[in-house]
Amino acid sequence: MIALTFLAAVDHGEIGAAVSRLLSSRDMAAPVESPVLARPNIGEELTIGHPEVSDGVACWRIAEATGVLDLNSRYAYLLWCRDFAATSVVARHGGDVIGFVTGFRRPEVPSTLVVWQVGVDAAARGRGVAAAMLDALFDRVPGVDHLEATVTPDNTGSIALFNRFAERRGAPVHRGELFGAELLGNGHAPEILFRIGPVGR
Repeated sequence: MIALTFLAAVDHGEIGAAVSRLLSSRDMAAPVESPVLARPNIGEELTIGHPEVSDGVACWRIAEATGVLDLNSRYAYLLWCRDFAATSVVARHGGDVIGFVTGFRRPEVPSTLVVWQVGVDAAARGRGVAAAMLDALFDRVPGVDHLEATVTPDNTGSIALFNRFAERRGAPVHRGELFGAELLGNGHAPEILFRIGPVGR
């Protein structure tokens, strides 16, 4: 398992087309030589690494507790942690999973990493965990130079997360509606595509 470890002594303040049509998602410039990575202010050691299959249960519970993410089945999260572990990460604190980012390479454009969902346990929100996971994930997926994600217009937290990622990497952000409300149905807000890149490493 590849992992990044952040120590409590590091305190940098506040940092702040699906792969399968069977799964649903709501959350779902010039390159720089040495990008500035987000550092979480979590209080103790935080480890970020690829998920194991059993982590799918914790990811499902975190997604359910957010009240914001479209909740996929527990089976879907277990399957994701098995088949897309290389393009996903989980954050562990004291041995417990407190956050996750699920992603995949876009089949038609494998140099693009698509972020499917980002979830953080309520007790760890607002402390830079999501930003740290996003940086860690992008840096460990080889051969990608763009990041894509869709966000609903009212999800200000995710909008800030992806805008700050682009700022840290000195990358442009292109926005446009990917799926309209009429396609998503059931009162779902439109999904706005954030395409970020080229992204420096």
